[in-house]
Amino acid sequence: MNVSSDAPADIYLRAVQHSPDARVVTVVGEVSTPAALALANFLVAQLAAARVVVVNLDGVSLLGSAGLSALFEASELATRQHRALRLVCNSPTANWALAAAGLQDYFTFADTVPSAAKNPACRHGGSDVALARRRYRSRRSGRRGNRPVAPAI
Repeated sequence: MNVSSDAPADIYLRAVQHSPDARVVTVVGEVSTPAALALANFLVAQLAAARVVVVNLDGVSLLGSAGLSALFEASELATRQHRALRLVCNSPTANWALAAAGLQDYFTFADTVPSAAKNPACRHGGSDVALARRRYRSRRSGRRGNRPVAPAI
């Protein structure tokens, strides 16, 4: 199985069935706000079809906040459905965005696509994924609408 999406021009999404229970989603280009919706929909469709979804971010040249949110929500969906979402992220840009948002501790990472698709014991970004989830949610709840709440001085 090989599926490409009808995503905006600045992003390329492709899914390949790696095994009966695993799919690999390759993301190439800029994951900006318009592209993030396509990514979110694409990941939801892959999670509906496979127990393990590996997202290869090696070709990402921009990972905006909407893209981070799409990855976070897909991971939450995978957890609720007792599925796995794993990231292969050797892109300095994507790694920087995940670190700047404080999300590296939240995701499960693998060094290569084959190891992520095969190995059930990939490494977590940090030791306490639940703590990272709580921190991220508390930051998100500090917003009103789409605007962050200004800190009191």
